[in-house]
Amino acid sequence: MVECSVIIPVYNDPKGIQTTLESTLPQKYDSYEVIPVDNDSTDETNDVIKKASDACSNRIYSVEETDTQSSYAARNTGIKHASGNIYLFLDANMWVPETWIGEMVTAFESRDCDYLGCNVKVVAEDHNFWEAYEQSFSFPIKSYLEHKHFAPTCALAVRHEVFEEVGLFDERLESGGDKEFGQRVYRAGFKQCYAGDVTAYHPARDSWDALRSKALRIGRGRAQKREYYPNTSHHPVHPSNFLPPSPFRLRRRFSGQGTSIPSLVGFYLLEYILKLTQSYGAIRETLSQRRSDKETSR
Repeated sequence: MVECSVIIPVYNDPKGIQTTLESTLPQKYDSYEVIPVDNDSTDETNDVIKKASDACSNRIYSVEETDTQSSYAARNTGIKHASGNIYLFLDANMWVPETWIGEMVTAFESRDCDYLGCNVKVVAEDHNFWEAYEQSFSFPIKSYLEHKHFAPTCALAVRHEVFEEVGLFDERLESGGDKEFGQRVYRAGFKQCYAGDVTAYHPARDSWDALRSKALRIGRGRAQKREYYPNTSHHPVHPSNFLPPSPFRLRRRFSGQGTSIPSLVGFYLLEYILKLTQSYGAIRETLSQRRSDKETSR
């Protein structure tokens, strides 16, 4: 049995899975396996995985999830095939230094953690406005853990005993399943930790289309979560979903950074537009659910 299982869900992202696999193979840690889970891709993603698996069959053990189109379903499939005591989750398109697994295990064991999030650094290539926004607003992992009791599954470590007690990820959710799972872990009394000195890297979204797509997905996930967990969030048309974000939060985030006034105004407007986009995605998903319920009841 290996000590760690690195589980990487992927759908239609051959370049991304190539990047992630290349960074997980030369790790300075011996007892681990890498489990890429192809979520029924329709492009050459599976070919990339197969080539890497053939070249490193003693380390990469690829599986597929073709029944349910969901990153959480793919993660669950990876868990079912994993043999490690610690599960390390990474998203395809991320990369980590060769010391990442060892550093995560050290942080895990030295703090006696059951659930561990690490620092996620957003990396820009073109340094445009969209990437600057992503770098400024994405992945406040420490705050998530302290105030919302979860860490994103893009870079997360969990003991296998946790899944045995609280269950797997909710694969009915398109987005927000990491938050739902993390809060379930918290309520069960497991110890959650943050390793700020351990870093994984995530490429910045570099266009409006990419940010819009993410916002719509988040909105759909919120509507799905409200469908299955009715008391956990506001109704999609609740007024709070349409109020502008607090300018004081923006001010605190950029305090002392010397960000220009035009950039601050642009970030503020974009944040509000994305909030409205999330609300739009939630409303559309709620209406879709109601149509489906009516058709089922006929």
